[in-house]
Amino acid sequence: MSLRMSGLGEIPAETERVARAVCPGGSLAMRLRDEFADVFSGEVFAALFPRRGRPAVPPGALALVTVLQFAEGLSDRQAAAAVRVRIDWKYALGLELTDTGFDYSVLSEFRDRLVKGQMADELFEDVLRAAKERGLLKTSGRARTDSARVLAAIRAVNHLEMVGETLRAALNALAVVFPRWLNAQVDGAWFDRYGHRVEEARLPKGKDKRKAWIEQAGADGMRLLEAVFSPQAPREARSLNTVELLRSVWVQNFQVVDGAVRERDTKNVPPGRLRPFSPYDTDARAGAKRGTGWTGYLVQLTETCEPDAPNLITHIATTDASVTDLKMIDTIHAGLRSRGRLPAVHLVDANYIDAQGLADAEQAGIKLVGPIQPDTSIQSSGRFAAGAFAVDWEGKRVTCPNGRVADAWYPRVSTHGIPVIRVRFPASGCRACPDVNDCAPSKAGRGREITLRERAAHEAMMRNRADQKTAEWWDFYQHRQGIEATVSQGVRAFGLRRSRYRGRPKTRLQHLFTATAMNLARLDAWITGTPRAGTRVSRFERLRPAA
Repeated sequence: MSLRMSGLGEIPAETERVARAVCPGGSLAMRLRDEFADVFSGEVFAALFPRRGRPAVPPGALALVTVLQFAEGLSDRQAAAAVRVRIDWKYALGLELTDTGFDYSVLSEFRDRLVKGQMADELFEDVLRAAKERGLLKTSGRARTDSARVLAAIRAVNHLEMVGETLRAALNALAVVFPRWLNAQVDGAWFDRYGHRVEEARLPKGKDKRKAWIEQAGADGMRLLEAVFSPQAPREARSLNTVELLRSVWVQNFQVVDGAVRERDTKNVPPGRLRPFSPYDTDARAGAKRGTGWTGYLVQLTETCEPDAPNLITHIATTDASVTDLKMIDTIHAGLRSRGRLPAVHLVDANYIDAQGLADAEQAGIKLVGPIQPDTSIQSSGRFAAGAFAVDWEGKRVTCPNGRVADAWYPRVSTHGIPVIRVRFPASGCRACPDVNDCAPSKAGRGREITLRERAAHEAMMRNRADQKTAEWWDFYQHRQGIEATVSQGVRAFGLRRSRYRGRPKTRLQHLFTATAMNLARLDAWITGTPRAGTRVSRFERLRPAA
């Protein structure tokens, strides 16, 4: 394909006349053309297309079609059909009424070009720049963040199915590229074992039989790997992605003992966050949040929340499902800082908050607002809680509520890699204290010990816990709840819950185009004066008597 024109064409007079007659109030597609035609110029994507060859569909038009596709939840075939038959789409794209559009495969090729060219976020950024130029994007005030689970576009499999499907995927890939070579390497029994999809219903039921089956699969896979990596094998065979995955999965799950292939003990395998759960999407991982488990990804949404401007998503982060929210707060701040969108106040839930994160945010000039996780240790409450001890940071001394002083100060790193300070009171002083049983009941005969975070983190944590006790703090924190409506909108109206594609790069592309479609829909609602929907109340709850 070669590029002749990058943007949208001029709207033919007949197309405009018919579109205005059929849609006198306009539609989202028509208003996007009228208000944001400059966003879809496509010039930024011109480098993705060669200058010679068959003429390509303009990338600006493909970008607009992809946005409308995500806005309406259409498949590639449905989006291509909409270009061919819908008048408002023809108006938006500047097409004649008789234009037959393009083949649906062009949309997949366009996404591939965006991923390979690392330009998946360009349109998302262009929409935000256009909003800022119109005075509709305000990033210096408040922002809020929440995450949503994303189900991978794969079938959930158990351990035996994963092993069998990995071997089957490698065999299928080799059968396409090197059929004659592969046919000389396999046994006839392999066609019965791996010729069809490995499913639970086909696997043996008894424990001993299942163990024998998986070790047979391990031996077969090991034999295939030895053949692929032998000098007689085609060199290109070992570079296939499915073969490399087979090698990796076999290293993780099997070992050779006395010349025989044996399954590894469950204590001798990598943790789940490092192991793929399907040979067809090696980026997907298992995750759990609030009692819900899934296999796939996690998307982090950050949006503005000012009363005099539309709420626009300003940052998207896509990770595998094993990454926790707490690990993402620094990444989100770094991404916002690089784009000049760092907010003064950032509202998050408890999953994003810890002492060090509060201190880092303060140092960056951000007020991170959220309930810090409560202290659940045995000495977290009462008169002798850790927060009741006075700390002299310069003198490295700690004074208990009864006036006794500890000067044993030991900086160290915790088992989680967090810098902490261990403080120990002398045993002689604690034994003489009348309140020793209330202060350190589980350490009879020993002095009280306290673990402190480093000064900035400790003080930030104490301030946050003090603020949480006030009604004013909770009134202000209510502004965070709006991000849950954004997640709900993304899931219910824009298909955010399920990944359309396999692999994290394309899943991230889906999230960027989904956020772009949501932002354009919100800008359209703001420009047309469409009021924001209120909180939904069930019919039964409406019967509640007034207080």
